[in-house]
Amino acid sequence: MDDRANTIAGWALAGGIAALGLSILSGEYFKAERPEKMGYVVEGVEEEGDAGAAAAADKPIAFYLASADPAKGADVFKKCAACHNAANGGPNALGPNLWGVLGEGVGQGAHGFAFSDALKSKGGTWDWQNLSDWLKSPKAFAPGTKMTFAGLSKPEDRANVIAYLNQQSNSPRPMPAVPAEAAAPAAEGGAADNAAAPAEGGNEAAPAK
Repeated sequence: MDDRANTIAGWALAGGIAALGLSILSGEYFKAERPEKMGYVVEGVEEEGDAGAAAAADKPIAFYLASADPAKGADVFKKCAACHNAANGGPNALGPNLWGVLGEGVGQGAHGFAFSDALKSKGGTWDWQNLSDWLKSPKAFAPGTKMTFAGLSKPEDRANVIAYLNQQSNSPRPMPAVPAEAAAPAAEGGAADNAAAPAEGGNEAAPAK
């Protein structure tokens, strides 16, 4: 009886050792490593290092407004259309109506929307730069805002949308002057390059709750 028990215990021990060995070998063979380039990108999530590079590359919004396209801004604004409209006389929705937003008081509005205290406390009026800052990250611009939109990370998208919104107004504003650093390359390019002038566009963008 003892011999039989010892035999069973021996086989059980050998089986356990074999299973452990196979586990270690398979773990080494099928070891997962992070690929150099991820297979897909989740919208709104930046790859490692991208956020810092993007922040370092951003220039004042006037630089991007020099080549902004209101038509492209209208396409970008579709991301905002679930909560906003920019029609003359349009109603407020989850977010305020944005007709004539440039020049309005920040968190005040002309359409009776109930803004958050976080946004109302900012003070001042919506201009090219603070509208860009808001669109880039509402929560960073006004911590505690009711606006849940993550923001537009690309300055070109923000410029296009601001240009679009600028046109949604009874009195569109002249586009800001082209920064010196944007004009310098054109001057170096010679007469042919100097003939091209930055197009004037409208504004866009979406201050919200």
